[in-house]
Amino acid sequence: MTGVLAGLEEAGSDPRAARSFLGSSAGSIVAASLAGGVSPLTRFDELPEQPPVDEVPEAVAPGVVRKAVEAASAPLAALALNWATPGGALVRRLALGRVPEGTRSLGGVKRWLDGLDVQWDGRLRVTAVEVESGRRVVFGSGDAPSVPVSDAVVASCAIPGVFRPLRLDGRRYVDGGAWSPTNMDAADMRDGDRVLCLNPTAAAGALGPVSRSVAAAESLVLRRRGADVQVVNPDDAAAETMGPNLMRRSGREAVMAAGLAQGRRLAKG
Repeated sequence: MTGVLAGLEEAGSDPRAARSFLGSSAGSIVAASLAGGVSPLTRFDELPEQPPVDEVPEAVAPGVVRKAVEAASAPLAALALNWATPGGALVRRLALGRVPEGTRSLGGVKRWLDGLDVQWDGRLRVTAVEVESGRRVVFGSGDAPSVPVSDAVVASCAIPGVFRPLRLDGRRYVDGGAWSPTNMDAADMRDGDRVLCLNPTAAAGALGPVSRSVAAAESLVLRRRGADVQVVNPDDAAAETMGPNLMRRSGREAVMAAGLAQGRRLAKG
């Protein structure tokens, strides 16, 4: 995501000038950094990493992968069930209830964002899922709990079964991707707006088709509201460089370079 945005910025399209930003999971780091004034081009190497997940602990391995697929597939049910209805939330509550609570820390991401002093200024929205209800929460919107931006990002990045959830007033909040890979339908948009959606999970192995299908459905929702939507999935070169494990530490520079090359091509086309 950072590489693609850097390629666009290099061509003269500064992503920090967008009227609003919406981030889910790792995308919340990117969205918050843009809202905080971080240039993908000039501060290319300063964005924080989530801790690597090269392998899942043996004690939880048998169930985590299957439950993660269930959680990621749950948005398909919500396409027919409005996200606010009990049915869509029930799917996620049941799926998340079967995943063991993660134990790894996202403290490094929180400290980096705290250092940026990003504030809720009306432009930024960050999605997460409340474990106890299964409902989507859009931090930065009027009806969401009041938390610092860094805490909202930690919640949005808290992959179920891997990272510790955000705890707030007796509730737990986890990865926004447990509702949807992109959550585009939660974007703050107006008739005539142009929406650029970066969808790296479109190349995530077995989850790729799910991610692409959900993004296509959500983009249709926005188009019906009058938006001009462009969904950017990793191209073949970027997908091959990324590989199936989007959380691995190795090859980070190559992945960012592939994204940069794709961003440059997008800028030309």
